[in-house]
Amino acid sequence: MTDMQGTPSEPLAPPRHPPQATPNMTPGAGTSYNASEVLYHNLDAGRGAKVAVQCEDRSLTYAELAELASRFGNALLGLGLKPGDRVLMLMHDGPAFPATFFGALRAGLVPIPVNTILPPDNYAYFLNDSGARAAVVSASLHPVLASVCANCPGLEYVLVIDGMLPEGTHSLEALAAAAPATLDPAPTGPDDIAFWLYSSGSTGFPKGVVHTHKDIRCTTRNYAEGVLGIQEGDVCFTASKTFHAYGLGNGLTFPFSVGASTVYLPGRPTPAAVYAAIERFRPTLFFASPTLYTMMLADPEPHDFSSVRLCASAAEALPPEIYRRWKDRFGVDILDGIGSTEMLHIFLSNRPGMIRPGSSGLPVPGYEARIEDFDGREVPRGESGNLLIRGGSAAREYWNQPEKTAKTMRGEWMFTGDRYHQDEDGFFWYEGRSDDMFKVSGQWVSPIEVENTLLEHPAVLECAVVIGTDGDGLQRTQAFVTLQEGYAACEELSQALQSHVKGRLAPYKYPRKIHFVDELPKTSTGKIQRFRLRDAG
Repeated sequence: MTDMQGTPSEPLAPPRHPPQATPNMTPGAGTSYNASEVLYHNLDAGRGAKVAVQCEDRSLTYAELAELASRFGNALLGLGLKPGDRVLMLMHDGPAFPATFFGALRAGLVPIPVNTILPPDNYAYFLNDSGARAAVVSASLHPVLASVCANCPGLEYVLVIDGMLPEGTHSLEALAAAAPATLDPAPTGPDDIAFWLYSSGSTGFPKGVVHTHKDIRCTTRNYAEGVLGIQEGDVCFTASKTFHAYGLGNGLTFPFSVGASTVYLPGRPTPAAVYAAIERFRPTLFFASPTLYTMMLADPEPHDFSSVRLCASAAEALPPEIYRRWKDRFGVDILDGIGSTEMLHIFLSNRPGMIRPGSSGLPVPGYEARIEDFDGREVPRGESGNLLIRGGSAAREYWNQPEKTAKTMRGEWMFTGDRYHQDEDGFFWYEGRSDDMFKVSGQWVSPIEVENTLLEHPAVLECAVVIGTDGDGLQRTQAFVTLQEGYAACEELSQALQSHVKGRLAPYKYPRKIHFVDELPKTSTGKIQRFRLRDAG
């Protein structure tokens, strides 16, 4: 798994028993609750012998995973970490990920999973911003972390898993082997800080999104049970990595909340790797982003998808044409929805038997949505505005950023930054990010509407629509297009695409320029970065 060289360093002293007092924790409202119960309740339910995690050639039962989490939690406390201390997690998907996450939660520590494919300066920022005293890192990812450790004076311990041990680090597995196999949950409350996730910002460094112990259970009840109808017999497979809010629910908290199983894919989720995992492990619930669904459809080879009963999509709006192609090919519905790191998971979603391709569906049980104009007034159905959402999984704050917290977290309501309208039946329709919308001839243009129309043309694989200017300096729509196999960029095709849009939308919306490109710029979650295209045309 790793090409790193190194020798094990001297083991640290055996872990101490976890402290009973938690003097630096603020008591939460209501009864005592620790979010690690999402995993541990399966032991009381008699599921100890059931497989919880499958990853390549390794599997762990619920009893084995709970023991590993307890040992990891005890090992972290044995280093001298105190309840409330932060632990950075730079880890590939695999059995060690849930063991570290739930072990830290159970110990009263604050795990912070982070994206594994970022530049080194991001990790220095995460460590210094959070004040993390410890970092747990997959051995193959250690070099990128090691390159910034000297600039992170608060980092005391680097704990490596799954590989050779570089100098100056310690083996979490070795510490865990010497630690007690059981761990009582720290006496946290539902409103105490449990974990952080860093949001993926389009500019600047991400924001530390602080979540509490109650937030996980809110998402499992509202979305996993209320929308997916997840059951103990399900097998979940998420192509979105578990360091994302979307993947954390799909691959970690949702299956464990009902005693289902989960499948992890440590490497890149290429279509070939995803298809192979589906055919091998036979999941019943599959989670991905629109980008991956599009790439999977571009693979012409036959694949056995018969085990999957339901698919879900998030990260960006699912084009209706992609939904139709997927349904035609596999006979399985994709439930498109929208969520956010701030709300922890999906809060608007289509439902089984209630799907409107192209829409984000209806509010998930337990959530309320409203659309406001720029003056904060709720708009009538059919009119566009800014989407706000409220529900029990809302983040507590952005760490160390009170101004951004106040701008986004407006009392009970979370300002999403998304433009939406609601149809007469209550379905919500995405129009783009607030800063992606633009005017042409004095009228608003939704890039999503134009993109979805372009995708209906058989030549178009992916596309992005942004504002541009013509020879007179006037604002005009322009499109960046990647092509399906078998099509070549040419002026004739450009005109055909323009005519295709003109025949379906108001004339002012059609793209005056078509740019054929090999790929579109995207975030690690598959969201198209339109802002990077605005000056490219």
